[in-house]
Amino acid sequence: MKKKPLGVVRHRRFFVEGKREINQSPLISLILEVSLKIVSVFNNKGGVGKSTLSFHLAHALAEQGKKTLMVDLDPQSNLTLQCLTTERLETLWTEEEPFIEDFQAALDASEKTFHEFVATPRSVHCLLKPIEDGVYESFALGSVQRINEMLGLIPGRLSLHTYEDKLAKSWSDAFMGEPQAIRLLTAIRGLCIEAGRKHGYEIAILDTSPSLGMMNRVIISTSTGFFVPCMPDMFSTFGLTNIGLALRTWRSQFDTMYSLLSDKKRSSFPNHFVKLLGYTIYNARRYAGQNDLDLATAHYGYAKRLPNVIESKIPKECYSHLSKEIISKPIGETSIMHTHNTLPSMAQKYRVPMWKVPDLSTLSPEDRSTILGNRNIYLEKRDMYHAFASDLMSRLEGLED
Repeated sequence: MKKKPLGVVRHRRFFVEGKREINQSPLISLILEVSLKIVSVFNNKGGVGKSTLSFHLAHALAEQGKKTLMVDLDPQSNLTLQCLTTERLETLWTEEEPFIEDFQAALDASEKTFHEFVATPRSVHCLLKPIEDGVYESFALGSVQRINEMLGLIPGRLSLHTYEDKLAKSWSDAFMGEPQAIRLLTAIRGLCIEAGRKHGYEIAILDTSPSLGMMNRVIISTSTGFFVPCMPDMFSTFGLTNIGLALRTWRSQFDTMYSLLSDKKRSSFPNHFVKLLGYTIYNARRYAGQNDLDLATAHYGYAKRLPNVIESKIPKECYSHLSKEIISKPIGETSIMHTHNTLPSMAQKYRVPMWKVPDLSTLSPEDRSTILGNRNIYLEKRDMYHAFASDLMSRLEGLED
């Protein structure tokens, strides 16, 4: 006899945690006593090292005692590939495929309840799929992919673009307070908060796609804060300008939406619009002694323009919690500014942060001599990323989610 799924059924306002029913709105239950900080890593230009930076930042935060969750929200899933083998990821995606194609049909055909299915770590799209299809009013977060005791991952998935399509179709309904539309807009935030509530995560690092589309509108606008990895070039100055224009539009839209929602529905969103935590110059070629940033003259000129672009193009209320001196400096200053050469590729190959590569017992013969010969260069990256992580955390101080 087929087992009936435990959990939230359509149009019924309870969910099951263990054997205890909680008779309140799932959305409300997720936001009580929130202490998790949600930080999005975003640039609307690709190729700036966003996933590499997210990976190493998360490891640094975990090493500093902050229980950290990585959430891969870029359909390209580069962050996930830095954490999991292709074999593990293929198994994960293959198991989920029926639920991605037709959630209700897969649930009906399965011998497992959805709660049993998600007891094994699942991708972010699989966890969001009940909301996307309108089957459940909430989602079940069983476990996350455990990297170590202090670090976890919710893997990405190429199919996540369909969730963005559903968001776009439901956007106007959210202004009318339509419950399904509100659930769609707050589900990613709710998933992070549930991970904090259930597993004790203190900070979530969200890797995003290089887009100003609907998905990032929702992800960034409902985060605690975000920062922008930049290259010292023309694209970064224009990219920050585009981000500033988008923030003005997004804030106006969300302010209008909030003014139309009841207090109960408004409580599913953050208390404040997202804050800009700053920018960082990342992976730029080093020219020692050229200037105070050790950059080529042309790159130095662009790097020095970025604070002025922020001041003139980003809404000031988005960084009003920071002094002018702080927002004008790159996060971590020059700590991670200069090129890491081949170190990131080795880190990705062995799926550990750069500073842990030399101590691996699994180094291949063709890599061993080169890596061990540059051991100190690898190891010094730890202090650099820790400095970056510490500065980022200082910019988050006092911010409410």
